[in-house]
Amino acid sequence: MPIVKYRMVNPRLNPRRTRLEVPGWAGQREPRADGSHEHAWHCLPFSEAASAGIELCYPYDDELHVSMRDGALVFDIHSAAPPAPDRPVPAFRSFGRDYYTYQSLIDLKVPDTHAIKTETHPRFYTDRTGTCPVAVPALIRHWWPMVYFLVFKSPDEGRTHVFRPGEPFIQITVVEADERPELEPMSPEEAAERELQSKRIYASRDTLGAGTRWTSSTNTVFDGTYRNILGAARATTRK
Repeated sequence: MPIVKYRMVNPRLNPRRTRLEVPGWAGQREPRADGSHEHAWHCLPFSEAASAGIELCYPYDDELHVSMRDGALVFDIHSAAPPAPDRPVPAFRSFGRDYYTYQSLIDLKVPDTHAIKTETHPRFYTDRTGTCPVAVPALIRHWWPMVYFLVFKSPDEGRTHVFRPGEPFIQITVVEADERPELEPMSPEEAAERELQSKRIYASRDTLGAGTRWTSSTNTVFDGTYRNILGAARATTRK
């Protein structure tokens, strides 16, 4: 696990490992049991992906609404009380018409072989309101000493992105800077082995998922086959 060191101008950005908030954006605290609604945290592949990064939290006391009106970006501060004269103003601005930026001024130092990658926060995938900010991906090398600004996609006409105090608004993952996948077809032997694995899992699903099958409130059937295999693989690795 690479170590990420940080320094920042605004400590309220609160960089931290991404948290699956339950109850919250990852769903409600309902068990994997008949009659429960399905929630994002029930899905282990999503949970592992969502919690594999670092999140930054909106560091201001007032909500910021970013809207597109008549083809122009509008930044509205929503304050519950009259702002104090010295209250900091959110450092957002338009970046052309299709994007806008936030002046983050945070420095994340990773090992020389790694880089940081900005991504849309995983709560975007559970948001049903269309208000979650959409971060534009960017890969920043270890030698760049400060993330001066973060870029977001502008909302569509008539839509609004909302930044709320203390709410995570972007995810940052750590990647190997120069690793690029190369694609090649499997050999017949590899393909046959993978197909056999697939058939064995399918044939053994009742056993592998024993005691974990449940039907949600939307009549969708789930089981813990993947979860149980992952647990067994981790136990083997620890040995």
